[in-house]
Amino acid sequence: MGIENYFLFLMTASFFIMMPGIDTVFILNKTIGEGRKAGLYSTLGINSGVLVHTTFAALGLSVIVAKSALAFSIIKYLGAGYLIYLGVVSLLQGKGLDLSTPDNEEKSPLKNFYTGLVTNILNPKVALFFLSFFPQFIARENLSSPAPFILLGVSCCLIGIVWFSIVTLLAATFSERLSANPKFAGRMGKVSGVVYILMGLKIAMSKK
Repeated sequence: MGIENYFLFLMTASFFIMMPGIDTVFILNKTIGEGRKAGLYSTLGINSGVLVHTTFAALGLSVIVAKSALAFSIIKYLGAGYLIYLGVVSLLQGKGLDLSTPDNEEKSPLKNFYTGLVTNILNPKVALFFLSFFPQFIARENLSSPAPFILLGVSCCLIGIVWFSIVTLLAATFSERLSANPKFAGRMGKVSGVVYILMGLKIAMSKK
């Protein structure tokens, strides 16, 4: 399929995915704030966003983001605004953890999925990363074909699902132990809100 050094790609992609970043912070925030299922559905949403970016790269649409400062800025500020909105909502609601509630993890699974999806899609740096990273493992004569991009993107997606699922399960175990502390439970909503806002500001101030 025109892919070169696939094993090296898997190792390198795993390294980048496991490095702490916006996605890791988002998953941790969701899991600690809303429970295990929220983290798992957010994981699926984020990695579905990876597939969307893969499709854009395969079709050459990511080149527009790479070459157009306006397109990059529009996507960047939309993503930043969305995260800041989530943070403000979380602060206004003032919700804390309630992991003792049996149906806590059942709340709005699709909402968590879409939140992860939108957050990933509206991060233009993901598009630029794929556009610069994937071609290094694709034979020159196959760069115009979408097939190698899709295979590499699906590989990244699967690695991401496995890794962030592990992160979610570990974070859920940790948060369940802390939930016995009323002060922790009461303040978690505000902490989550602040984290979202800081994530949004980080994206807003990012450059190509």
